[in-house]
Amino acid sequence: MSDEILALPASLQESAAVEPEMPAPSRLRDHPDWYYLLREFYELYRFLPSGGSEKIRGHQRAVRERISALMQTNAPLRVGACDAKPVTAYLRRALDEGRAEKHAAVIRAIDAVRSGLNWQYGYDKVPRGLSQKFAYAEIAGPNAPIQSEAVILGLVLFAPGCTYPTHAHDGITESYVCLSGAVSENHQGVYAPGSLIFNPPGQYHRITVSDREPSLLAYAWMGAREKLAHQKMVFSRAPRKRV
Repeated sequence: MSDEILALPASLQESAAVEPEMPAPSRLRDHPDWYYLLREFYELYRFLPSGGSEKIRGHQRAVRERISALMQTNAPLRVGACDAKPVTAYLRRALDEGRAEKHAAVIRAIDAVRSGLNWQYGYDKVPRGLSQKFAYAEIAGPNAPIQSEAVILGLVLFAPGCTYPTHAHDGITESYVCLSGAVSENHQGVYAPGSLIFNPPGQYHRITVSDREPSLLAYAWMGAREKLAHQKMVFSRAPRKRV
């Protein structure tokens, strides 16, 4: 058989040599609902009062700067497998309660992406009973839909009567914003919708929730990239104070 018969036509040779183009990775602005949710997080941290605290004001500013960078760079976005947990049966009630608050815009934005939220526990061993009353869903972060190495943003949902055990975060500055319901931290105050809880790195905290209603909180984690990427979730008792 001659080489002429075996040879492909020139046009087919060129097409065979060119690899098919891969689709461009999904970006934030390709998904308006996620973009608007991120923008509402920005507005949340823009208008929340700091109570005169320079540390809280600085934290709010730093969170806004990182959110702004995600929007300006049109961050990569991936919405993978989504999972519900027993506590998500309370999500509709929590959203309905939040619609009556000043931050109703962020509630509407959460509702728009609720089918894409991946609810998790984040702990290797979840204490007995807690698996029925708690879960969180990340919005932005190293392993979140909106990919970021500089900040983690998310939601945490508590069922009525939940007690979230004592824990602390190594190298992470954390803030919670109450969107609906009411919680107490370390029995040192009651945080109603629109209030912010601030936890510096290493501060032990324990959360309790009202017996009547679920509570939905937004949260932000700030810290070094390696801390955000490899934070291990563990419960631990606060060390006893020496007298």
